Amino acid sequence: MSSDETGEGAETETTASSQDEEAKPASRPLSKSLNDRVAARESREGGKKKKSRAEVQQELRELSKTEDKPAADLSKIYVRAGALAVVVWLIALFTYHWVGWIGFAVAGALTVAGVVGLFWLRRYMAKTQALGSILKGADTAEGRKEALSRIETEFKKGDTQAVIAKAQLQMQDDPRAALATLEAVNLDKELGPIAGQIRAMRAMIHLTMGETQEARALADKLDLGKQQEPKTRVMFAAVASEAWARTGAGRKAVDTLDLFNPEADDMGELRAQLWRSRAFAYAAVNDTKGIARAVKKLSEINPHLLGMFVGQKKVHPLLEREAKQVVMKMNIVPRKIVRQKM
Repeated sequence: MSSDETGEGAETETTASSQDEEAKPASRPLSKSLNDRVAARESREGGKKKKSRAEVQQELRELSKTEDKPAADLSKIYVRAGALAVVVWLIALFTYHWVGWIGFAVAGALTVAGVVGLFWLRRYMAKTQALGSILKGADTAEGRKEALSRIETEFKKGDTQAVIAKAQLQMQDDPRAALATLEAVNLDKELGPIAGQIRAMRAMIHLTMGETQEARALADKLDLGKQQEPKTRVMFAAVASEAWARTGAGRKAVDTLDLFNPEADDMGELRAQLWRSRAFAYAAVNDTKGIARAVKKLSEINPHLLGMFVGQKKVHPLLEREAKQVVMKMNIVPRKIVRQKM
């Protein structure tokens, strides 16, 4: 049993999950004999097999699903910017008696900066919409191949937005290629939110392939507090918490995930990521009731998601056992998918 996944030296109490996500769970000591039986079973069964290429691809397709976002209304932004410019010039006019032409110089500089900013914003949004349109039609292998070709020809090499879109396509068929694409970006030269998004994507790919230490190194650099976009903050929290849970920081993962309600109406596709992360986090602190609830929620979203916990390396035995029981009960994962070889 791996110390990373069993959380040796971490908490060894079972937390009783309540129906209310906001309530603080009670806890009781986990039976030592249960841990001994789990360890003995793992010793008898030997090491787990590595995930097959097909399994990694399927898992990444589920995790990389995104919802369509309505485009921002540029006309409203222009109106607000114009109103702000009027206020700035009025202030310059009213303070002329005291500061002279300095006020007009400052107002002029701010106006020029605002125009440049609006121009950049317009280009950024146009590029985002163009990339979104390309990604929207990439639901099949052939569609992704065509989308990759369009990105290569229609966008400049080194364009960070295009690089992220390219990696989103590659990670569904070739995770290693997606990692190489993302690792080519110099994060020190990128804006904080963009650098964070790239780190989170890289960490998610590492986690899906069972490379938990590599994911942890990236997760520790994610700054959840500086993310202004709510769904991006949730995604960062889910990825970071899973990395922490699978490398011995189970309590930190649980405490972080408790800040977010996966059943909130606006979570959408993020529900699956949050429940996946909760499953690993509950396993790291030996919370059997929490594990059962997370597995049940994932089976309700998509039963095939449970395949990520069955017969794979670096999955906590309590979590694997619960997922396996649900899989066998529902007869939802064919043996050939779970046991497929490289």
